[in-house]
This record gives sequence, C-alpha cells and structure tokens, in this order.
Amino acid sequence: MSEMGATAGTAAEATKRQSWFKNPWRKPYFLEGVTVLYLLWSLVPVVIAVIFSFNGGRSRSAWQGFSLRWWTADPFDSLFHNPSLRQAMIQTFKLSSVASVVAVVLGTLFAIGIDRWHGRPARGANFTMLLSFVVPEIILGVSLFLLFTQLLKNTVTLGTGAQWLGLIAFQISYPVIIVRARLLTIGPEYEEAAMDLGATPTQAIRKALLPLLFPAILASFAVTFADTVDDFVTVRYLSGKADSEPLSVKIYGAARASPTPAVNAAATVMLIATLLVIVVGYLIYRRISRGTGDSDVGSFAQL
Repeated sequence: MSEMGATAGTAAEATKRQSWFKNPWRKPYFLEGVTVLYLLWSLVPVVIAVIFSFNGGRSRSAWQGFSLRWWTADPFDSLFHNPSLRQAMIQTFKLSSVASVVAVVLGTLFAIGIDRWHGRPARGANFTMLLSFVVPEIILGVSLFLLFTQLLKNTVTLGTGAQWLGLIAFQISYPVIIVRARLLTIGPEYEEAAMDLGATPTQAIRKALLPLLFPAILASFAVTFADTVDDFVTVRYLSGKADSEPLSVKIYGAARASPTPAVNAAATVMLIATLLVIVVGYLIYRRISRGTGDSDVGSFAQL
C-alpha cells in the first residue's frame, strides 16, 4: 500500500509539473531572472564608475577612501577646476540644449506637415526624414564632415556650428516619430471643431492641437536631450578646435591615456543631467495628463 501511495504521489507531482509548464499564465520566473541579470549587467558598471568619481586617490580600480578631490577639491585636475574638462562640460550642455530645442521645434512642425499633407511628395519627405533614423551615425558623421570640409568649406567651418547642424540633422527624426504617433491617436476632429467654433486654422493648431501634442513634444525633448548629451560619433567628426570638443570626446581621449577619476566625475555629470531631464519631463507629463480633459475644455473655451 505504501508503494502504491508513493507511486500515486509521484504521478500527481509529475502531472502538476506538466500542467504548470503548459499553463501560459504561470509566473514568468525565467523572464524575470533574465531581466534582473540584464539590469545588473547594464547598471552595475555605471554605479561602479559613479562611486569611483569620489575616490580619494588617482586609481580607478582600487578604492582609496571617499573624497571630493576629483569634483572640486583638487585645484588643478578636478572637474570644476580643470579648464579642459570645464570647457567640455559647457560645450556639452550648449550643444545639447540648442540642438534639442531646434530639433523638437522643427520635428513637431514637420510631423504636423506630413500628417496633414498627403500624396507622393509627403511620402518622399517622410522617407527622407526616416533615412537619418536608420542610417548608421558614423556614415552620417563622415558625410557631414565631407560636406562641410569640401562643398561648404567657405560657409560652415568645423566646430560648434557644424556640430549643431549635424546633431539637429540626426535627432530630428525622434520628435517626428513621437509626435506623429500622438497625431495618429488624436485625429483632425479637434481642429475641425475649433474651426467650426470660429477659430482660424492657425488658432486651431495653436490653441487646440498643440496643447494635445504637448506631452509628445515634452517626451521628444527628453529623448533628444538624453541622446545628444552623450553623442560621440557626430560631434567628434565635426569638432574643430579643442574648445569645441564636448565631454564625450574628452572622456574618450582621456580613456586612451592615463585617466584620473575626474573622467568618472565628468561621466557622472552627463548621467545626472540625462536622468534629471527625463525625471522632470516625466513629472510634468504626469501632471499634464491628469488635467488633460480640463485643459482641452479650457482651450476651446478661449477660442
């Protein structure tokens, strides 16, 4: 009897295991494990790099005590006292802020245009825009370098101006894609309703459509800024004098020599700036999304 009971128990356990494997709604332990391992693989090196920016010694692999030496304490080699790193930090945020604003403005207008403009020319313009999204960045960087140094050498010189043009050309596809996705969910009904209430086409876009697009515009700016802060390929090819090199290029150059933890501090600044823009954009988006209904009614009431 005991053997029969043990056999029945084993068969029941086997059946239970088979039913668990066949159940599509079971808890995805394997996927959860892979996700956790991927996050650890991606984030642990970043956390280590941030920690070593506060290292007291010059080593970037052996911990020698907590210190702000590579941030402000060292009068020569710290991030905020080293002229080269300080200029690179200013250049990074100058490139990122201007390129992000211009790319988002042009991308939003372009998205509205090709969404409302139908036909073969619109499809051609859309294909041209997407080309910068799928073409490898190194090809775009080399092409712009040859363009500015050969065909437009008397008009555009390598440096900040060329970097702005290159970043805008590469980043404009992000706001176009994001804003167009939002436009597909909105449709033309709001603009038509606004014009039925007496608004001009310009007023309908400004007071009815743009408030609805604002979350997508904000998301576009966050994505574009985050991508331009750490851009390396385009800005490196289009860099001119040493003062036009951003932090990404400086970090790359220092890593090939004998870097100090000041390089870690520079990378930490880039990381904090990116996270700060994304978090602020997310908080603004949540606040706007809560009152979307009220803002829509208010926009039409002001027409």
